[in-house]
Amino acid sequence: MLERKQLKSRTQVTFILPHDAPEGPVSVVGDFNHWNPAAHPLEPRGDGTRAATVTLPAHTSHSFRYLAAGDHWFDDEDADSHDGTNGRLHT
Repeated sequence: MLERKQLKSRTQVTFILPHDAPEGPVSVVGDFNHWNPAAHPLEPRGDGTRAATVTLPAHTSHSFRYLAAGDHWFDDEDADSHDGTNGRLHT
């Protein structure tokens, strides 16, 4: 799931997954963090989900995916669109 908060010229995007699906550590990776899994690991939240927040320029588009333990890549069904391999996010 994606949540957005509009700021002046930027958009704060929170990437949210259930606490246990999939098990183990998960990171959101994309062109906004040079596909670096260490940049935005999802952290547990009080409501039983995990999340990572990224602030991006407004009115831009970005490719992203999730990377879980065991080199398991997966997409977000709630992405704005898909380009064949990656989810797309439009701020």
